Amino acid sequence: MQQDLDDDFARRLVQVADAVEALLDSLLSLQAGQGELVRPDWLIKAMRYASLGGGKRLRPFLLVESARLFGAADAADTGVLRAACALELLHCYSLVHDDLPAMDDDDLRRGRPTVHKAYDEATAILAGDALLTYAFDVMADEATHPDPAVRIALVAGLARAAGPGGMAGGQMLDLMAERALEPLGRHDIETLQAMKTGALLRYAAEAGAILGHADAGQFAALSAYGKALGAAFQIADDILDEQGDEAAMGKRIAKDAGRNKATLVSLLGIPEAIALRDRLVQDAESALHGFGARAEILIEAARFVANRDR
Repeated sequence: MQQDLDDDFARRLVQVADAVEALLDSLLSLQAGQGELVRPDWLIKAMRYASLGGGKRLRPFLLVESARLFGAADAADTGVLRAACALELLHCYSLVHDDLPAMDDDDLRRGRPTVHKAYDEATAILAGDALLTYAFDVMADEATHPDPAVRIALVAGLARAAGPGGMAGGQMLDLMAERALEPLGRHDIETLQAMKTGALLRYAAEAGAILGHADAGQFAALSAYGKALGAAFQIADDILDEQGDEAAMGKRIAKDAGRNKATLVSLLGIPEAIALRDRLVQDAESALHGFGARAEILIEAARFVANRDR
């Protein structure tokens, strides 16, 4: 039974990743879209380099599977997939900018040179800017959903998850923590991580609920699931930074301590951090109790997040 569920989860994860890859390939074409004059070749190449050919596509997967709870993705719904791709475009922008010398100063991402290394810093900045703004273009398009109210809710939610009270604000708190004279306490670290990493993962589940026309209780349940999963994801990521294999992960590891990064692993230690991660996975599972067997794949996603090795 569990093996069948594991196999189903793995199959659907790959299916969504393949579908996202194909649609991103189409969206990031050289052909100018409606209202555009021309797409500069060098910029599009950098955007494609940042977005195609790698990654688990976890955020799109969570969005698609959350929408599937309500039957909104049963027929490989193109609109749901477009929303998932918009979220991935925004996520890819964040990676490009995070890797810049002024931020985390990373040379490797997914086992290959980061965008500013493969191209140059100015191109990386513009590619990130373009991915960010294009994400909202894709999300706001009528092709994503015919109902303007749904599109407004999707765009507003994504803006808040990515903005000053979400991912960008969390990145600022992270940079400030590196320069702080005293280490952050647990509450401050949890707030930072809920914004920097958790906000987009939480939004992925909430966006699926929006697309599925969830009622208030269902939306709250998926929001709680996304919040717990996002927190578990960050702890698992920090554990991997301490214990993971650099070749398997395709990026530099053991860098958090050297940069004075504020993490729950550094505060609590590995054993307690693992215990907290596992409790958060249980919280994510409990949040979906009301959906019954329909939520098995999302529950498996929370377990996957905690136990991944890269």
